[in-house]
Amino acid sequence: MPVTAAALEQEADRLLRALLHVDCDPRGRTWNYEACRAIAPLTLEINRLKQEKNAVILAHSYVEPEIIYGVADFRGDSYFLSLKARESRAKVIVFAGVVFMAETAKILSPDAQVVVPDRGSGCSLADSLTGAQLRQLKALYPDATVVCYINSTADVKAESDVCVTSGNVHHIVAGLPAKRILFVPDRLMGQNVRDELKRRGVDKEIITSDGTCMVHDEFGPAEIAAARAQFPGLQVVAHPECTPEVAAAADFVGSTGAMMKFVKTGGAPYYLMLTECGLVGRLQVEAPEKNFIAGCRLCPYMKLNSLEKVRDALLAPRPEQIVTLDEPLRQRAAHCIERMFALSPVD
Repeated sequence: MPVTAAALEQEADRLLRALLHVDCDPRGRTWNYEACRAIAPLTLEINRLKQEKNAVILAHSYVEPEIIYGVADFRGDSYFLSLKARESRAKVIVFAGVVFMAETAKILSPDAQVVVPDRGSGCSLADSLTGAQLRQLKALYPDATVVCYINSTADVKAESDVCVTSGNVHHIVAGLPAKRILFVPDRLMGQNVRDELKRRGVDKEIITSDGTCMVHDEFGPAEIAAARAQFPGLQVVAHPECTPEVAAAADFVGSTGAMMKFVKTGGAPYYLMLTECGLVGRLQVEAPEKNFIAGCRLCPYMKLNSLEKVRDALLAPRPEQIVTLDEPLRQRAAHCIERMFALSPVD
């Protein structure tokens, strides 16, 4: 059915209201009426296809703002989106994020067709460790409880005892009966968890693998010191995938969702966000009164998602865009994730 000029204008107005305050844009775009009018045909087509195909779009906070506010049904961090995948009754789930997140959606919603806009959207953390490599580590530490960060592949989850996110890791690890914990795949988060649990008086031996996030491991304490000198009253917000030195120098360390809550409810004159730039874009939309200074980094994998690729994945997904998992592996990975849900703190 042809789209009328009035429908395009209405959609452009809707997009402009959502995107007006975003100036942390990786392509240097300004979200004026003309830019919104240019993408309106695509967002209208995608939203129509969602209805026709009984589809839902899950978008991580790090993807492009036009996906988050133009077509996504749910937006958030890995934990929130895993819950939405688990609750979904849609026939098709389009996961705009990275591949391990789409695998998690397939683990939790096996009857749905789960598709990714770009199969090349990997993750330096998830790709740092395979299930076979984890089996080798487990043989070295047979008495350890294996805790995997949600930023891991399905085969790593299948080899793990319990999954965690950056929001529930301290609660879950502290409550495990084992003293020795094999934490994979994030070395820096493992170090930060070790430091935080020690501060809380929790005695755990935490052994890690050697993966890091290519975005968060780039930040350093020197840029924090320089920013504080230039912007009095600045508050520094960091993700626990950053180095322990950065975590120690920050005012707040937390998950993507926790960082958003901290900024939205805070009263600092300036914020330095030591995370992926997409989160700053979200905050500019949802808390336009806040002031942010430069400092965020781009994830090249997250930025592989686009409206065009989302449309194509909905319209006629190519075989490589469809996420498939062997059922025995999926069941083992599901047990690991369901144990996380069972052990997570009650809000």
